This record gives sequence, C-alpha cells and structure tokens, in this order.
Amino acid sequence: MLQLSLEHGQATPLVEQIVGGIRNQIEDRILRPGMRVPPIRRLAETQGVSRFTVVEAYDRLVALGYLRSRRGSGFYVAPRQERSEIRLPAPVDRAVDVAWLMRQALDDRPGQVKAGAGWLPCEWLDGDGLRRHLRALSRRTDARLTGYGTAQGYLPLRQQLQVKLAEFGIGARPEQIVLTEGATRALDIVARHLIKPGDTVLVDDPGYFNFFGNLRLQGAKLVGVPRHADGPDVAEMEALLAHHRPKVFFTQSVLHNPTGSNLAPAKAFRILQLAEKHDFHIIEDDVYADFQPQATTRLANLDQLNRVIFIGSFAKTLSASLRVGYLAARADLAAELTDVKILTSVSSSEFNEQLTYQMLTDGHYRKYVERLQGRLAQATESCLRMFERVGLEVFLEPKGGVFLWARPPGVEDVAALATRAASAGIMLAPGKVFRPQMQASPWLRLNVAFANHPALERFLGEALGG
Repeated sequence: MLQLSLEHGQATPLVEQIVGGIRNQIEDRILRPGMRVPPIRRLAETQGVSRFTVVEAYDRLVALGYLRSRRGSGFYVAPRQERSEIRLPAPVDRAVDVAWLMRQALDDRPGQVKAGAGWLPCEWLDGDGLRRHLRALSRRTDARLTGYGTAQGYLPLRQQLQVKLAEFGIGARPEQIVLTEGATRALDIVARHLIKPGDTVLVDDPGYFNFFGNLRLQGAKLVGVPRHADGPDVAEMEALLAHHRPKVFFTQSVLHNPTGSNLAPAKAFRILQLAEKHDFHIIEDDVYADFQPQATTRLANLDQLNRVIFIGSFAKTLSASLRVGYLAARADLAAELTDVKILTSVSSSEFNEQLTYQMLTDGHYRKYVERLQGRLAQATESCLRMFERVGLEVFLEPKGGVFLWARPPGVEDVAALATRAASAGIMLAPGKVFRPQMQASPWLRLNVAFANHPALERFLGEALGG
C-alpha cells in the first residue's frame, strides 16, 4: 500500500517528492511488480495536490522504468530490473592509452581527484551567469529552440568572432568562420577533409592526445616533431618533411598541451617558410587562448589564414556542455569545410550559439576571464611549491594556462605510477599518451586547478619517497 507524506511549501517541488517517495518504496520492495498505484484523481485528493502534479509524477516514473501505464486501467509497478551501479573494469586491468585516460577524466563519481584533466573545475566557471542567460534567452521570441541552425552557424556569433580574432591580429571575415560542436568536432571536420587513410601527418611530440586518437581512427600515419620550450624542433621538422612529405602539421602555438610552452617568433616564421616550400596545411589549435594573459605569437597571425586553419572553443571558459567551437580558414577552404560539417552533422546548435553570443557580449566576459587568469596563476605557484616538496621536476614554468609538465626523478616510464594512482582515485595523465606512437615517457601532465588537492600530495610523497 502506497504511503506518502508530502511537505507543502518546501523547496523540493511536489512532483519530485511524489517521484522520490514512490521510487523509494519500489526499490525497498514495499510496492512490488504488478501492484497498482492509486489512480490519479484519488492520489491528488488524498495529498492535496493538483491532478496535473500527479500526472507529471507518474509520467516521470514511467520514463524512469518504475511504472507502466495500461490504457483504461491505470498505472502499475513495472517488473523489477536490477539497477546495479555500472562498474568499469579496474584501471589496473586496462592498458594505459587514450581511451583509458578519457574514461578517467569523464568519471563523475564523487571523490575523484582529476589532477590530469584538461579543463577547469565546474565551480571555477560562471554557472550563475550561464543560468541567467539561459532564462533570458528562453524568453526571447527569436531563440531557435526547435529548428536546425544555419550551415556555418549563428551569424552574430561569427561576427563577434571576427572581432575576437582581430585582437589576436588575425583577419577573418564571418564567411571564413565555421561554428562547430566544440574544438574536437572542428578538428574532426578538418581531418576528414584533408586526410585520407595512409596519409602522413606531422604532430607535436608530445602533443594533444585526443586528436592523435582521432587521426589513428582515420588511418593516418603520425610522425612526431620534438617539442621544446620555444616550440617545435624546426631542424628535425625539415628533415622529416623531406622524407615523409606530409599533408598536414598539427600544432599548438599558445599554452601548448601538455607542456604549457609558447611558440617563439623565429620558429613561427621558419615553420611557415617550410609550409610554403613543402606545400602542407597547418592546423593551429588554440583552445586555451583566453587563459593567456600576454600577447603571444600565433601562426595564424603571421600567415593570415593562407595555409593555417585556426581552431578555438569556449568549452574551457564558458561551458563544456554547450560544445561551441569554431574554425577559421581561407574563404574557399571554409566553404569546403562547411560542406563536410553539413554531411556529417547537418548543423550545429543555434540555441547554444545564441547563448554563447549573449555571454560574450554582455560586458563582463573579459573581467571574468581575467579573474580566471589570476586564479590559475595562484594555483600554478602553489603547485610549483608542492612539486618541490615531493621532488617533481618541471619542464618549464609556464606564463599562464592550466598545465604543468613534470617528471619524477629516476623514472623512465610513469605509466605504472598513473595506474597505481587510478586505483587510489587519482587521475594522472602519463606522458606516453601524449606521444604519437605511445612511446614510454617519464613526464606527467598535471592540471594546476586540480593538482593542489592534499590527496595528490600524499600520494606523490609516498610513491616517490619509496
């Protein structure tokens, strides 16, 4: 027999109270499969609520699999299904690879220390601002809540990106900009268009591991260009170009992932000379641009989108859930890439793009980003002090951004350390996943926004102290 005790006037909505009460009684086996729950009218009268409240609660319980509706008869408890927690294989049983790392990064179980993640903690982001703009946009009559977006994406946002790119010294008209579902999608579109199975692609070594995985899925051959503190090794790059004749070089000029380094102007000029001589495109990924407090050399700035395809995103500063990114390219190439976007995803979400546009233009985005930069600077200093205490050596002290590239003394491959950390609920990003051929590496990528956790310092102190 169903027993409910609703609290009227409380913060928890009545619908949720009904759903929770019935669900708990089903899970506790008080209500058993096949039993009929009270009719809508009777439950509404006995609980002093509207029929619409009960209808919504029952509909939710049907959607969740707890009740079944029988036309003309009422609602009944659904046959019991085992609702056990989904358990992933223990990290120690999995190879340390790109998918292994991403599974850890996306694990939302409480208590996980995501010291190797590639983004900021949710509490660092402007959640209140996002909710405020969501409410405002939902009230606008021109908000596209049900339709497809346009092929290249919401025009006002592309016009705003024209202004943003101009601040980097990059000239890009709106027709040269294509909006995408995040930077990962932009990279996928470019790779699909430029790269065929068996093609050789030059990449930073170390470099962005997730795109490496994408390229492998497409059958590309990855060749690494050693990355130094001031950018790629251009002498080694020239030798590789003569031997492999690649179609594309993928790189990050600003706040490089994973090392945190920036590209030196002299190397940028030399890379563009090599691109002209050897006839290849450059994909420049700049998703961490807004974390850089100082003016920095970009290949797209020097090249003005002749051979460079520039990629950015707002997932790191506004919301990963919005999945709004973009690419900027030569006008003819942007048109071709738009066709790839249409064929593979039809369009991107105009609602998300409108929301992003509102947040970028409401007047406080710049100050918000400056606060993030300051907070990251403080977190970096704190992490550097902690690294000294536990004995980690850093590749360089970055001028902004999220990452520190560090290594423990006397360790040739930190994969075993990362596996051990995973068993303790700590996500570390071992250097091998950032290498094109998954070669062994003594380096770790650590995110300063997460790495100040006491549990990480305890783990590293015990693991490295013997």
